Amino acid sequence: MAIRSALLPPVLVGESLTLEALEDVARRGRPVALGAEARARMSRSRAAIDAITQAGDAGARVYGVNTGFGALSETRISAADVRQLQKNLVRSHSTGVGPDLGVAQVRGMMLLRAQVLALGHSGVRPELVDVLVAMLNAGVHPRVPSQGSVGASGDLAPLAHLALAMIGEGEARFGSGDFVAGAEAMQQAGVQPIVLEAKEGLSLINGTQFMASAGALALLDAEELCRVADVAGAMSVEALKGSSGPFDPRLQVARPHPGQAVVARNLRTMLAESEIMESHRDCGRVQDAYSLRCMPQVHGASRDALSWVRGVLEREVNSVTDNPSVFLRDDGGADVISGGNFHGQPLALALDLAAMAAAELANVSERRVEQLVNPALSTGLTPFLAPGLGLHSGFMIAQVASASLVSENKVLCHPASVDSIPSSAGKEDHVSMGSISARKFEQVVVNVRNALAIEILTAAAGLDQRSPLSPSRGVAAAHAAVRALVAPLTEDRPLYRDIARVAELIETRRFVGAAESAIGALA
Repeated sequence: MAIRSALLPPVLVGESLTLEALEDVARRGRPVALGAEARARMSRSRAAIDAITQAGDAGARVYGVNTGFGALSETRISAADVRQLQKNLVRSHSTGVGPDLGVAQVRGMMLLRAQVLALGHSGVRPELVDVLVAMLNAGVHPRVPSQGSVGASGDLAPLAHLALAMIGEGEARFGSGDFVAGAEAMQQAGVQPIVLEAKEGLSLINGTQFMASAGALALLDAEELCRVADVAGAMSVEALKGSSGPFDPRLQVARPHPGQAVVARNLRTMLAESEIMESHRDCGRVQDAYSLRCMPQVHGASRDALSWVRGVLEREVNSVTDNPSVFLRDDGGADVISGGNFHGQPLALALDLAAMAAAELANVSERRVEQLVNPALSTGLTPFLAPGLGLHSGFMIAQVASASLVSENKVLCHPASVDSIPSSAGKEDHVSMGSISARKFEQVVVNVRNALAIEILTAAAGLDQRSPLSPSRGVAAAHAAVRALVAPLTEDRPLYRDIARVAELIETRRFVGAAESAIGALA
């Protein structure tokens, strides 16, 4: 995690939160704070819960405050047992399995949990957010297994593991250290664990913050991959001596999908002033293959789908997903209302779509790789872009690797949201499986990044073979960025390191940046 806390002001939880601010906190260590207005809002909301607990056993029965949970919601809990109830809830729900979440995902969860509480409808003390803020700023990161949530009542198991560290239990790491007991990590950071009061354990685990954190970070990566795909596609067009005619603005106006127009504009910008393009302007080829000609339509559809997903996530990170929720009345009283805002269905559907949208970028990219390596489909390029016939295999198996990634994505794109397994003795009889949607989307993004890295490598090799003809300025800059890390293929060598280097160039967002340095910003 890169730290840049001195460069940006703190993100104030309880105020409008952007996905970019979430990424700053999760990946770059931007500091976090609880503002005075949000603190006051939380205190007013807490007073309503205190009134219920102070009434004792004679007061109203309120879910999660003085009752059990799930199928046990009709069971009343005595006032004397309220603290133990909340601690037991966190302990019993810490049932996660599988690989641990990465630091960025955990930090995103912590920020989003603090955000929900700071919106002032959870009825918890401001001290809960103070602890989350202190942990984020000090670099205390709970151990959170990645599996175990069905996406309603929210991401119970992952959030329970987060809450365990807050009460000094479970496991956590401080800074770059190893996982240790939660109490030890908190002590190392100088953060005091919190003792949970009425409703506070429930408010820490009830919500969609795992799927929202993982989904938002994967979405930001997928949006960047849309731009990478345009640059990679432009490189392939040049290497294959394709035409820029299909990107004519008049065609895009005739079918005015916004993503299509953006992609066509990016491609026109990338391909302007190309010596390679001029060299075959009057050739006899009538039309290019779909993987070249239809980039605006294919890449553009992915952009439009991801744009819709962004809207869902932007709403979600500023939403109250707790249950029950506290609403203050004008007469000074409060209503505590049980509902279903914890249900992950809005995110589950969106993240399933996001995975499909991202996967298509790799699907069409692999077809361009086939165009580049198949001598029956390319003109003037060596078979498999190998330096010598027969003796060398060149990029033959790189195309196979890309095909493997594309096929894996097809499996991962089966929607998780169409499934539901009832839980909690039938009380929670429909669940979203949104956490699975988020995890699949994350893996699809990784696969797409690697597939695009393969296309970029093969297109760069094709451009090498077009020398001394020069590509456009944008393509030349992208090609130079690759060649600064990866030498031309003059004989067979293991390509896995080359793929990894280009994938990192993409992930750090330097690849598109290299093209933009020559031609200006791409959308």
